[in-house]
Amino acid sequence: MRIAQLAERTNVSPASIKFYVREGLLPPGERIGPNQTAYSDEHEARLRLIKALIEVGGLTVDAARSVLESMQAAGSLGEVLGTAQRVASIEVQASEESLRRVREEVERQGWVIDPDNPGLKQCAAVFDAYLALGRSDLARLDIYAAASLAIAEVDLDLVDAADADRQVAAHTVVVATALGDKLLAGLRRITQDHVSRKRPQNQLPARPCDAKPPAPARNSQTNKR
Repeated sequence: MRIAQLAERTNVSPASIKFYVREGLLPPGERIGPNQTAYSDEHEARLRLIKALIEVGGLTVDAARSVLESMQAAGSLGEVLGTAQRVASIEVQASEESLRRVREEVERQGWVIDPDNPGLKQCAAVFDAYLALGRSDLARLDIYAAASLAIAEVDLDLVDAADADRQVAAHTVVVATALGDKLLAGLRRITQDHVSRKRPQNQLPARPCDAKPPAPARNSQTNKR
């Protein structure tokens, strides 16, 4: 297919496609003439993944390149997972005290992890922010830990199911890691809304999820002609 057709199929502009080729995220197409390049179904699949990582997953171009390169490398799926985790994590600063508390919780749970796992510092930064706000919600950390463990089991079950094809398994690792955070954030907002409406003290009015929001009240000044 030509670049115009690839752009139409993926809803990615020709200029962006050329940019991804220059940046090494997308392999170049096959030259079939002086000013003509052909792209395959593999290019389309790769471009859809690039779009998902950058536009939905929020990865930078450099981070997406690192993830894609790890998928193509001959390393283990654990290495692919490590790369995906690092690039999908925001670089944060955290106090040593909060890092110690997070490591203690990991040890208490009996989890075996890489000592440089980016999640350690990410959780510690949240600890710091909570403590600075005078919050004590962290006392229920074990509940969140149990929920996270259950999600991790599902994530890795999906990888194991695809393990017969290393490339498919690597693709699954990347998608589950880079897009999974966004999915969980969306589901959390949905379920918070659901639970809050079930509790008698809130009694929020129920509205079908496909219903349009009420129209804003018109300013009385605009009604005066």
